[in-house]
Amino acid sequence: MDKVRVGIVGAGFAADFHTLSFREVCGVDVEVVAVTSQSERSRREFAAKHGIAGVYGDMGEMLAEEELDVVDLCVPTYVHAEYIVQAAQAGKHVIVEKPLTGYCGEVGQEDNELIGDTVPKARMMEWILDQCRYIGMELQHSGIKLMYAENWVYAPALQKARRLVEAGCGPVMRMVAEESHSGSHASYAKNWSLAGGGSLLRTGSHPVGGVLYLKQAEGMARDGNPIRPKSVVAEVGRLMEMPAYDRTTTALTGDLADCEDWGTALITFEDGSVAQVTSSDVVLGGIYNYVKLFCSRGRIEANMNPNDQVMVYGPDDGAFGDEHIAEKLSTRAGWNFASPDEHWASGYPQEIQDFAECVAHDREPLSGWTLARDVVAVIYAAYVSAEEGRRVEVPLS
Repeated sequence: MDKVRVGIVGAGFAADFHTLSFREVCGVDVEVVAVTSQSERSRREFAAKHGIAGVYGDMGEMLAEEELDVVDLCVPTYVHAEYIVQAAQAGKHVIVEKPLTGYCGEVGQEDNELIGDTVPKARMMEWILDQCRYIGMELQHSGIKLMYAENWVYAPALQKARRLVEAGCGPVMRMVAEESHSGSHASYAKNWSLAGGGSLLRTGSHPVGGVLYLKQAEGMARDGNPIRPKSVVAEVGRLMEMPAYDRTTTALTGDLADCEDWGTALITFEDGSVAQVTSSDVVLGGIYNYVKLFCSRGRIEANMNPNDQVMVYGPDDGAFGDEHIAEKLSTRAGWNFASPDEHWASGYPQEIQDFAECVAHDREPLSGWTLARDVVAVIYAAYVSAEEGRRVEVPLS
């Protein structure tokens, strides 16, 4: 393929760093040629900011009028499945932000219903599995590629961990992984009907995806078969509903309606190994992204955020002007970790490079359909476990 033409759906936080990352792609001629979003103002401002020629009122209009190779979905979870299918039926490859999909309600449920409080999690899991089957059938029928934008897979620290495991430090016997911060950028994150879940889905998708990927890679390197998750035990909580929590004085930014703000899951894999994954919206001081691997002949700690390459001290918030320090800091005063290139450390340019090469050279991505599907299966099994108080088998078939 001489040139890869991309249409962005969405004009928010993820769309911005995806578009910037497309500009950094090397060896492939790729261009973002179109954008659409729900708000006319946001899509026109986004197009002006990034020099995008095509601006469309909706995805259907964009697909009908613009010559595209790839549709990049940077939109809320509740429209992921619909848009993936729409793009597949139009014969366009799809990039989709995490998570692949989520339970956001069914026909007959009121739009404002607090489904996180009313719908049994077992019903949610059953519905999600049906939706994944439908998406999978559409992908298979169309022959398009689904590229799952799980940046943890591409983060340099995690890729180094993968290479160390493949080099022979023995089986990965235990992992501990976490992504936590002070609350979501997205206003839709407060409602289960829009986000498909709380912290465990929205934030926990990253560490779950990271540990599943590492076990897949370990199995492929050793005997040519991925090691997949078998069962999960989990707990979730709404820590911001503690009696002592005071919303008027908090430095946290989350305000969730019917979603959890903390969750932890213990995943057991087919080979008997385990991974403990945690996510939270009640952690100050920036984003905490890490995975620790305990192997039979070695130990690896991959620390993505924060890292101590550059440390800064400011007597007040304005000490460093407009220069970026790190994402989600509650204050720029005092000591902070100043990331030299936060996007690079998080894997954003690397994932977009991989996706561009996949389309141009007709190969599969490092992060694709199997990982995307397994992540939501694990997390919804975790929701069932937390609600019913039992170990739940991860439904992979």
